[in-house]
Amino acid sequence: MLSKELTQALNEQVGHELSAHNHYLAVAVYFAKRSLDGWADFFFRQAEEERGHAMKIVRFLLDNDVAPYIPEAKEARPQYADAAAAVESAVKAEQTVTAQFEAIMAIAQKENDYRALPLLQWFLNEQIEEEATASKLLDIVKSGINLFQAQDYLPAPHAAGEAEAGAEA
Repeated sequence: MLSKELTQALNEQVGHELSAHNHYLAVAVYFAKRSLDGWADFFFRQAEEERGHAMKIVRFLLDNDVAPYIPEAKEARPQYADAAAAVESAVKAEQTVTAQFEAIMAIAQKENDYRALPLLQWFLNEQIEEEATASKLLDIVKSGINLFQAQDYLPAPHAAGEAEAGAEA
């Protein structure tokens, strides 16, 4: 049985993941409004991946006989000074999510919750990739390359299938 503290943290993380979904939708819209369809598509996929992460946590809670609740997701507006600011917001968002999962991992470790540890380790491993990808995107934008040409250099979605498969498990 999951502790009350861990259950609360996981439920809150569902809200954070849904807020990340909204954030990436806003970044995608920013790029779509500038006819940068490759960039928009990348961030639309990222938004779906974040939704998949929320579902993975919800299913984990259900599988452990915990009734999840769905926190309100934060509103996100596609208003950025420029492409670098939009991508910088993604880097900062991923760093925040990493810190959130590290805090939840600390709770699970303190409580010796061997059910939650593998789930949380999966998310932390995912965050390593997410932060690296966001940083690479920022490097591309800051390089000064034409963003239309840069669309050819965007990373392939690394975990879209994994997020969906993990949500189904």
